This record gives sequence, structure tokens and C-alpha cells, in this order.
Amino acid sequence: MPVPRIYFLGDEALVCEAPPPATLEVQRRIWAVAAQARGWDAVREVVPGMNNLTIAFDALDADAAALAAALEAAWHAGESNDASHAPPEGRDIEIPVSYGGAAGPDLADVARHTGLAPEDVVRRHAAGVYTVFFLGFQPGFAYLGGLDASLHTPRRAEPRLAVPAGSVGIGGEQTGIYPAASPGGWQLIGRTALALFDPARQPPTLLLPGDRVRFTIAEIHA
Repeated sequence: MPVPRIYFLGDEALVCEAPPPATLEVQRRIWAVAAQARGWDAVREVVPGMNNLTIAFDALDADAAALAAALEAAWHAGESNDASHAPPEGRDIEIPVSYGGAAGPDLADVARHTGLAPEDVVRRHAAGVYTVFFLGFQPGFAYLGGLDASLHTPRRAEPRLAVPAGSVGIGGEQTGIYPAASPGGWQLIGRTALALFDPARQPPTLLLPGDRVRFTIAEIHA
């Protein structure tokens, strides 16, 4: 397990940051430490990220140095045997995707970059089992780990001003789904009709950290 860097972010926040690369083992450690930190005195908010964890605290009530020491100790102690400190068991969720065509305008570009046929890009993408590492960028946007190395493709040189909701993309070593229309620079290879974020739903996000995601092929337009 890598040794993290722990540092202050202003007067009321601490960051625990593991060195790259991002792995499921490191992310599980982050989830476990986050679960413990939520029960600490004077802690206001705990925000797990990719390879990092940020803890916001009340500077008037907290012993900042003690919190930093507790954070370091929790990391090195590993996952707690106490069930109350364990992250919830992830769910298995299938997401149907229409690949290529208007739904996936960058499929051909990803195929050229990887040296694969568009149909092979689709099949390899749909063959993976992905884990939700964390939610960020916009409500319900899940950063998924587990993308086949043969599909790693850099983000677009020029981001789009508008990416449709439900778009499935590849950005570097990750794949993800845009919950809402927004600007974005990921390579778009398909689209799903599922709602990734619904404020009237409880919880409002379809995906949660630790969930396992499988993409299913609804159709392919190469």
C-alpha cells in the first residue's frame, strides 16, 4: 500500500493524497478511512476523491494536529474490522448503451488511436467490469476504474461546448457517463437512456462509490 501525503488545505481542511496510479486497492482504503473520519469530533464533511480524501473540520473545536495524526493512523491501520467503519457493499448495475453513430461520434477516433476496429472497441468496452471510484465533476458523474488498457485514449484536444446527457466516454485511463448536458472533453463512444441523476430519487444518483458497472450493447452504429 503506498504511503500518502497528508497536508493542510487552508485552516479548516486536511487532504490525504496517495501517489498515482489510481487502483481499486487504494480506493478501498480511501473509502474505509472516510467511513472512520465521518465519526470524528469536529469533522464537518468528508469528501473521497480519486486517490485522495479531503476532511473539512471546525477549526475552533478541532485539534488540527491530532486530526492529521488520526488520519495517518487510520490509513496505515488499513480497513477496520468494525462493520460500522466499512464502506457499503457495492451493487451490480447494468447500463445499456447505443454505441457509435450520433450517440458515439468519437468511436471512429478511438478506433484509430487504439488500432482496433470500431466493433472491437465496443466489444472490449462492454466486456469490462467497472468499479465506481468516486463521484465528481457534476452531480452523479461516476469515475469508473477498470478500463481495458487497450482502450486508453487521451481526451479530445478541443472539448465540446455541449455533451448530451447519458453520453458514455473515454478519458485517458477511465470511462464514464455524463449525467447531464454539459461541456466536456472525453471521447464519446455511445449513449444510454438511463437517468444517472434525478433529484426526486432517493438517492438521487444512480451510481454510488463501490458499485460495479457493466455496459450492455443495445446497438452498434459503426
